[in-house]
Amino acid sequence: MSIRIDRLVTAGTFSLDGGTWDVENNVWIVGDDAECVIIDPAHDPAAVAAAVAGRKVTAILLTHGHDDHIRAVGEVRTAVNAPVYLNREDWMLWERVFPGTEPDRDIADGDTFDVGGATLVALHTPGHSPGSVCFLLAGEGTESDSTVFSGDTLFQGGPGATGRSFSDFPTIIESIRNRLLPLPGDTVVRTGHGDPTTIGAESPHLEEWIARGH
Repeated sequence: MSIRIDRLVTAGTFSLDGGTWDVENNVWIVGDDAECVIIDPAHDPAAVAAAVAGRKVTAILLTHGHDDHIRAVGEVRTAVNAPVYLNREDWMLWERVFPGTEPDRDIADGDTFDVGGATLVALHTPGHSPGSVCFLLAGEGTESDSTVFSGDTLFQGGPGATGRSFSDFPTIIESIRNRLLPLPGDTVVRTGHGDPTTIGAESPHLEEWIARGH
């Protein structure tokens, strides 16, 4: 059975360093008709549960620990009865949202998650946050040879923001240069916010991003 990728757009706020901003987030649900994983179930637990449509959820995968991506996770975890994964370097961000608790499991670079006959591979891509992770889904009936779920590491038009606490521009550039841009040019980049892009569309602009500094 072919893997399908569902996109749900939810709206809420992001808060860090004393500021709060309105944001829309992409929630990605990857699987077949029987089972799926949820990537970044932001803002609206009821909408996320409805999009799962009764399938078994094998994992809730978090690309990073910023509150817009994780604030709804507690309710989603209860609704779908699935473990939550987050790279340990972002657990201090989790602590800010859910004091005194921890995610269910750590995500390490190279970890794999099998769903519906396909495999997602975790790529540690620090910079937007220390524990930022992308998830690579290769082949298996997807509409491109491969897809990468980039969280807030790479967007249409450049890197994710690095102007706030726990972020670093040179680090995100190296993550993009070394972990994402070597992927095939037709790899679809499914982002944490906004429209998808491709590796081929973004890779020619790396030096422009470095020159502008964001």
